[in-house]
Amino acid sequence: MSAVFLGSTFAVQGKRPSPRPLKKGILLSAFGTTLPEGGAAFKGMQHRVENTFPGTDIRWAYSSRFVRTKLARAGQTVDSPEMMLARMMDEGFTHVAVLSLHVIPGAEYHDLVRNAGLFARMTWGIERIEVARPLLSSHEDMVRVAGAMLKTVPPKREPHEGVVFVGHGNERHPADAIYCAMNGMVQELDPLAFVGTISGHPDLEKVVFRMKAKGVEKAYLVPLMTVAGDHARKDMAGDIPGSWKSVLAKNGIRCEPVLVGMVEHGEIVEIWLDHLRDAIERL
Repeated sequence: MSAVFLGSTFAVQGKRPSPRPLKKGILLSAFGTTLPEGGAAFKGMQHRVENTFPGTDIRWAYSSRFVRTKLARAGQTVDSPEMMLARMMDEGFTHVAVLSLHVIPGAEYHDLVRNAGLFARMTWGIERIEVARPLLSSHEDMVRVAGAMLKTVPPKREPHEGVVFVGHGNERHPADAIYCAMNGMVQELDPLAFVGTISGHPDLEKVVFRMKAKGVEKAYLVPLMTVAGDHARKDMAGDIPGSWKSVLAKNGIRCEPVLVGMVEHGEIVEIWLDHLRDAIERL
């Protein structure tokens, strides 16, 4: 049995008692959403995957226990990645490509890689599992996403108006540094475009300082998140005192939120699909 990193994806292959018929599948794994708008966005993503890989069985999983529990109370059952992989193993899938719909390779992505690999180590487990990279996993990804993100800004934006792409962030994980790098990249393309994070760096205080230094008086708030869920609607665009919209307003910067997640932009979705293509080629 062996476990190896193969460049952009993680592969695990174990010994099997006897050959089985080839059965391939795709697992789309996201943090999850409880909002109807988020669910509709994920359905759109599924259609893109179905059109790209016709005839391949596609499954979904949400990593957030909170989201799964809340959905269950409303009568909607969504499995965790581990439970769905167990079901796929029981159904005889031999090769599975897992697409991480996370933005950065943070803690949740690494949990997914670690746990998915366990299913290929079991007797009569899944023979081969490839976990595709999340959205921002390489310099090339960052260049492509930076350019695509700026195209998501409403065309009515005036030259003197700013735009802030707001991500989740995680100050306790090294991958949080990707947001700082993304800020530099979008600034090269547009000096009045900024990247900030709710729970990491650059933080709101830093973004306010940079915007005021450039004389920005109005800005568009755009989620750098898979879907425009609770973080986007409350922490970024909400009317609560500590939201980005409220804090920026107190600093003399009027804001117009754009509540559309990354998974709803075709050019950005194509980057995720490229990562999935790479994983499937390695199965």
